[in-house]
Amino acid sequence: MTQKLLFEQIKAKKSFLCVGLDIDLEKIPPHLKDYEDPLFAFAKAIIDATHSYAVAYKPNLAFFETYGLKGWSAFDKITQYLNQHYPNHFVIADAKRGDIGNTASRYAKAFFETYNVDAVTIAPYMGKDAVEPFLTFKNKYGILLALTSNPGAFDFQLTEVEGEKLYENVLRTSLEWNGAEQLMYVVGATKATAITSIRKIIPHAFLLVPGVGAQGGSLQAVAEAGMNAQCGILVNSSRGIIYASQAEDFAEVAANEAQKLQEEMAIYLSQKGLL
Repeated sequence: MTQKLLFEQIKAKKSFLCVGLDIDLEKIPPHLKDYEDPLFAFAKAIIDATHSYAVAYKPNLAFFETYGLKGWSAFDKITQYLNQHYPNHFVIADAKRGDIGNTASRYAKAFFETYNVDAVTIAPYMGKDAVEPFLTFKNKYGILLALTSNPGAFDFQLTEVEGEKLYENVLRTSLEWNGAEQLMYVVGATKATAITSIRKIIPHAFLLVPGVGAQGGSLQAVAEAGMNAQCGILVNSSRGIIYASQAEDFAEVAANEAQKLQEEMAIYLSQKGLL
């Protein structure tokens, strides 16, 4: 998917919502556990219920890998379902890969060709060798972990090197890599105060912003600091949507929660003059 098409979807739906598919079999409605593939059944119901309010979906690979072959099969079915039924939605494999050379190339080939997702999250610690292989695929994107919301972010990301925070150095350095125009960046919603300075370094790139909702991030603060002329942000909500109910009406309740976020997003898009 091109960034132009992504922006068109944002305007059409008046939304920059990404629904995170962090599917835990212990948290899904009990009646689904008798299905042959409860992971896919749950994901399909959530997608069908929320697609009108979301522009992106983000399956978290850890929640599929933990179930072995059945988990990978469910992930495969989910990506196929999205590509076949909702091809205008942006699909992110939240895999946090970060190896180099041929290994990175194989990871990229797996996600972009085998599963046909639009983007993959990448840990940049090993530098361009871990990232550039993902940037050789047309209209596919690498999403670098830049500034995250977890307490351990202070261990490395916020340390200073010659007067510059490490995450800022990562941002500046990444702009020099081959295919840098295909980079997006993860910035946690609880770090909204830093987004203004981040935008000075990467004014045009899309930001993937987790942490709104269950993790306490402010959607308004993120929108005000992060929006650019093409919106430029995808705000992810996982638990606040997909686990809003464990009853049989879970998909309807999830849709209601997604709609609430979409309606708030529409206000910020309008205020920015993007609608």
